[in-house]
Amino acid sequence: MMRPPVEREIKLRFASADAARRAVEASGATLLRGRRLQEDTLLDTSEHALRQGGCTLRIRLEGAEGFVTFKGPVQPATMKVREEMETSVGDGRTMLELFERLGFTPSIRYQKYREEFSAPGVVVAIDETPAGVFVELEGDEQGIARMASALGCSERDYIRASYLTLFQAHHEASGLPSPDVPFQP
Repeated sequence: MMRPPVEREIKLRFASADAARRAVEASGATLLRGRRLQEDTLLDTSEHALRQGGCTLRIRLEGAEGFVTFKGPVQPATMKVREEMETSVGDGRTMLELFERLGFTPSIRYQKYREEFSAPGVVVAIDETPAGVFVELEGDEQGIARMASALGCSERDYIRASYLTLFQAHHEASGLPSPDVPFQP
């Protein structure tokens, strides 16, 4: 039996997208994909079975591209580590409707702007979100630690929280309604 793929990541907070971009470019990372809007819809059962189990089912739309992602519960570690399975789909909106017909309903929607860079052992994403600007590092443990250090950060700066958790905390702290609203920076 094949071992499920594992996602290993951290987020680092930056003051602005420009500051993040300067730091990432100074680290020697190379541009992989330019800035684009990502629209994420998290799905769950009416009983919230996935959330209660620490799991996530997501449909991501990037223009004409669509992706379906399942994430398992977060494992205890310094970095955020969890099972992740993802595949591209021809039509993300149709896939979303298909899941709804199977009994999964959208529990939350959010948007962010993302651009991605590559460095040894890590993919570096600059994410502009309603809760602030984050650099997300995903890859192997050594690559993440090396890149975090190159960006002037250490283990104490690692953020393991999901964007959903960060958005909810931001909205609560700001007295805003649910983060289920379009983001326009």
